[in-house]
Amino acid sequence: MRAPVALLALLTLASPAIAADEPKPVMTMDDKTIEASVVIDPDLKAYPPLYDRLFAAGKREYDKARADAAAEFKSTPDLFSDGRKFFYKRTDRLRSVVGPYVSVVRSDDTYEGGAHPNHVVDTLLWNAQAQRFMNIKPFFKEMADNGPTLTRLAQLIRAALAAEKKARDVEVADPDTDQWLTNVKPKITDIGGIALAPSTEAGKSAGLIVYFSPYAVGPYVEGEYVVYVPYAAFAATLSPQGTALFGGARPQGDDKND
Repeated sequence: MRAPVALLALLTLASPAIAADEPKPVMTMDDKTIEASVVIDPDLKAYPPLYDRLFAAGKREYDKARADAAAEFKSTPDLFSDGRKFFYKRTDRLRSVVGPYVSVVRSDDTYEGGAHPNHVVDTLLWNAQAQRFMNIKPFFKEMADNGPTLTRLAQLIRAALAAEKKARDVEVADPDTDQWLTNVKPKITDIGGIALAPSTEAGKSAGLIVYFSPYAVGPYVEGEYVVYVPYAAFAATLSPQGTALFGGARPQGDDKND
């Protein structure tokens, strides 16, 4: 079971910004206003155009976080008393490579003096052949918002979330009417961050891994949620491109990489 992100974030703020088992940051600073860093998985260097875009995006957010902290320090110095400071950390992590498709999990951890740190997780899907970002629409016959495919995917994801909540001793009476799970809507922008799951079959994906930040589908204390939907559950909705992409089973223990 994953530890609540609220706890993990608090531990992060009480310790060095970079954990011992992760790569060195590509940019970092620690001054009287902010502890900031950007970490990019070195494995992503195998895709230079993608890596360059991740670096540029990380630098923009890093520079913005530094500027915001400096401005706040100037206007409200008491906020930084007793050694308190802002915190910002961007992490881009390679999750899977399936054919030309590269799934990246991105997290932004911040603290600006509020009640608790904030953690936002999302995903990026990169087509290494076309050298551009994309979404999962080409893998399906039809993907209109509120259409049959996204309605089906939203139902599957809500059901998977309900099962994960039950594993955490959080009861859900009906996944399709639960006040939190109804945030998963049949829209491409409202079904969560999607990554392609690796497969036991070479060059295939076993299904979808879906990421949700704290507050997205549950109270902050429940933390981040990550669920898996096997491709067999939506196989009938796949386009020829999707049918060629999906197959096999998720490797045993792959969930530990979520």
